[in-house]
Order: sequence, then structure tokens, then C-alpha cells
Amino acid sequence: MIFANNTPNNTGVAIHGDFLDFEALYKSFHDIVGEEEEYMSFSAARIRVLGVCYDIRHALQGDRDAIFVDNGLTANHRQKMAVIAPDKNLYLSIRVLWPEMLFVMMSLNDFIKLHVSKVAKPNYDIMWDKNIAWDETIAQVRHFQSIIAKCLKETVSEGSYSRMMNVMHKTHTWYDGFPRQYLDILNSRFLRMSPEKRLKNISPIIRQMADRHGEYREVMDVFKVEGIRRNVPPNSINPALKWPDEIEW
Repeated sequence: MIFANNTPNNTGVAIHGDFLDFEALYKSFHDIVGEEEEYMSFSAARIRVLGVCYDIRHALQGDRDAIFVDNGLTANHRQKMAVIAPDKNLYLSIRVLWPEMLFVMMSLNDFIKLHVSKVAKPNYDIMWDKNIAWDETIAQVRHFQSIIAKCLKETVSEGSYSRMMNVMHKTHTWYDGFPRQYLDILNSRFLRMSPEKRLKNISPIIRQMADRHGEYREVMDVFKVEGIRRNVPPNSINPALKWPDEIEW
């Protein structure tokens, strides 16, 4: 079973699962975001979800970390079942920056809605539509979101968590057209913070991504003006950002 925890320096989320867990999650993410040109206005959000898939695929290839997890098998179990087996299972691990993970978590709501509109019957109670009620892809994605929400709840104070949930769920925010540059700016800024400051900034980051006002609008305007000046699409412009040679998770 997949589980997640905050990394030691509050840099991001460590996600752990066995081979079957990661294979199922990898498939579900690809299914939920659709084909490359299916949801064109959500291309930036799609790429960020597939970015998590990239790490999952490399974990499956043995290119990421791994941990051993107790499986509950005791000497008494082994004796009763007459088997020789270890008492720990190997779990693969990937790590994702908090701003990146929170964006993926929220944008997955959009892809679930898009997926539902594609496979459910029009004007039907989608909760009971036979194509949705036990849809494996939605179940897998929702389970992943719940794991990240649980990790978030265990990381921040009860009050902060409640406020974050209110921001994320008081109104639905569509992430079509969300500029990749703004998420890169949030990631870069978050990495330059101290571990203590990172914890205090998780809530403001969620609000910045959900409300899409203030600084978000300013950043959008800057890239629009620069795009006009260079005669290129705004999303083709890369901000000048500083990234560490190695992330201290």
C-alpha cells in the first residue's frame, strides 16, 4: 500500500510503494491525463502530472531510492503456513517538492472531471453511472490524493490544515492555462527557504495556486508583455531562476 511522509528538511513529499503499487499508479496517471492533444488547455498541468510519472518509472527501473517496510509476517505466521519468507517488503521511493506535489494534487481534480465527462452518460447522476461508480483509474487517483492529504495533515498544524482544505475545496479551481513558469518560480523560491520557513509557507503557496490573484497575475502580465516584445508565445519564455546543484530533502 502506498504511503507518504514529509522529508526531513520539509522540502517535499516522499512517496513509497511496492512494484505493483507504483505500476498501478503510473498507469492511472497516464489514463487520467488523456492523450497528448486531448486536453490542450491543460497541457502544462498534464506535463507536471507526467513529471511524477517520470520519477515513478525510474523507480520501477531501480533508479530511485528504496526502503524496507515491515509486512506483519511473524515467526508464528511462518510456522503455521509452513513457509520461509522475510518479515519486510521492499518499497520503492520517490520524492517531490511540496509546491509541485500540491499543484499535481489539485490539478488532478480537473483531470478527474474531464475523465468523468468523457466516460459518463450526459445528464446522469455520475455517482451512480456504471462507467464511473467503480472506475479503477479514478479510484487510484483519489487514493493517491488522500495519501498526500494525510501527509499534509501530519506535517502542518490542525488549524493550518483546515484552512488549506477550505482554500482547496471552497470553490473548484480549473488549472487550464496555468503557466508552468509560475510553478517553477514557487519551486525555486521554496528551495531557497530554511526548513522552518518552508513549513510556514505551505499554506500561502496553496492559496497562491488556488486563488490565482496578486503575484500570479503580475507574473502572467510580465510574460505576456515579454512574449509580445520577443514575438513568441508567453509560455516559451523561461524565467531566470537559481536551482541548487543537489536538493537537501
